[in-house]
Amino acid sequence: MEYTHLGISGLKISRIALGCMSFGAPGTGRDWVLDDDAAEPVFRQALELGITFWDTANVYAQGTSEEIVGRAVRKYSSREDVVLATKLFWPMHAGPGGSGLSRKAILEQVDASLDRLGTDYIDLLQIHRFDPETPVEETMEALHDVVKAGKVRYLGASSMWAWRFAKMQHTAEKNGWTKFISMQDQYSLTHREEEREMFGLLADQGVGSIPWSPLNAGLNARPWGQQSTARANSNPSRDMFGNPLWLDGDKAIIDATERIAKDRGVPMAQIALAWVLRNPVVDSVLSGATKPHHLGDAVAALDIHLTDDEIRSLEEPYVPRTPTYFA
Repeated sequence: MEYTHLGISGLKISRIALGCMSFGAPGTGRDWVLDDDAAEPVFRQALELGITFWDTANVYAQGTSEEIVGRAVRKYSSREDVVLATKLFWPMHAGPGGSGLSRKAILEQVDASLDRLGTDYIDLLQIHRFDPETPVEETMEALHDVVKAGKVRYLGASSMWAWRFAKMQHTAEKNGWTKFISMQDQYSLTHREEEREMFGLLADQGVGSIPWSPLNAGLNARPWGQQSTARANSNPSRDMFGNPLWLDGDKAIIDATERIAKDRGVPMAQIALAWVLRNPVVDSVLSGATKPHHLGDAVAALDIHLTDDEIRSLEEPYVPRTPTYFA
């Protein structure tokens, strides 16, 4: 395993992160989530591979992902050996503190996450999206307060327009509040919109990127036309958010990935992940593992160094698409 600092902070993380949306109690999430017993081999394998950066969210499987992750930390590792990340924003209940980034919501949801995780502190608290209904000053001061209270060590953000992220960072800096050290954004061979503005902003501000869906829900890890996993949307023409799944040029990207993988004798996932990991602003990628080879492929991708010709064949067919920010 390789380790690096998240952005310009002192927080050291594994370059492969365990994405914990895959875990949850039966009936609380999608039908592919794993309960405690089914998730045990994944947690054990992650630790054996040196994956010590675990990422979940309050909304995953109605909070039960956090509960399972918290139990796994205590059972298979120790709190000081794991970098624990979670998120808040999406609705947890209908009350005024159940969603969004108001002071009430942040204070309430941080305490609820701490209770479910069974820990005194969160290493990386991330806002799951931007909240257009709450003043940025209110959000950033509340986030600063949970850091100063010792409940959170570092702050991160996820999936928003670059100008909004810049506004939040500027507000924190202007007031002497805690700034974000990370951005969890959608980034893969077939979804490269963060290269337009966000990645330049992150590089300028010393903020690390933690791409989610680096295999585009597994679609970049199988030959063109093959049915995706259960995690992909049941509609073959739409992704998990209802946007067009394939655009002109995507087939050429998938075909190139398959060709390079065959030439190298490795799974397609390793090529697709190696391409994501080579971006200098990417500090770690999320691997939402449900099968043993998922984490193995992710770690193996760290040792793959693509040639200039391979990179060119993977990148040239790309056609821009609409980012999914929801607000």
